[in-house]
Amino acid sequence: MAKFRYKMQNILNVKEKLEDQAKNEFSLAVAERNEEQEKLEKLLIKQSGYEARLKELSLGALDFHEIRTCKEAINTMKRLIRDQMIRLSKAERKVELQRQKLNLAQQERKTHDKLKEKAFEVFLDELNKEEMKQIDELTSFKYGMNDGKPDEETEDDQ
Repeated sequence: MAKFRYKMQNILNVKEKLEDQAKNEFSLAVAERNEEQEKLEKLLIKQSGYEARLKELSLGALDFHEIRTCKEAINTMKRLIRDQMIRLSKAERKVELQRQKLNLAQQERKTHDKLKEKAFEVFLDELNKEEMKQIDELTSFKYGMNDGKPDEETEDDQ
């Protein structure tokens, strides 16, 4: 029996490898974005801690040096948070870019999968036609062996 061989299998293999690579790059970008998000959350928690400390200092005995230090820490945290938000934004853009690359790689692989399926269907059709041809030849050969008579008939059957 004939064996199906897809002529562009090597291209399909390359497309599958490119898709796997795009999946890996996407997952790395997501992990990086999550890491940046965690850093931002930690900075926000730290800032709210400094703000709570400033509130405590304002209510008790006034220690101007401590209040000034706390306000400077809050301003520093605001700057760090702003910088972290920029890094997070860059990481999100990178995730979106990697998502687009992954979608493109998946589309290309699916296109080649469909081409392979169609080629397989054509192969099956050709195989079926060849089989039908062989059956017709075999039938013709058997018919020819009987000198053109379908089957031996006896006089009783007539």
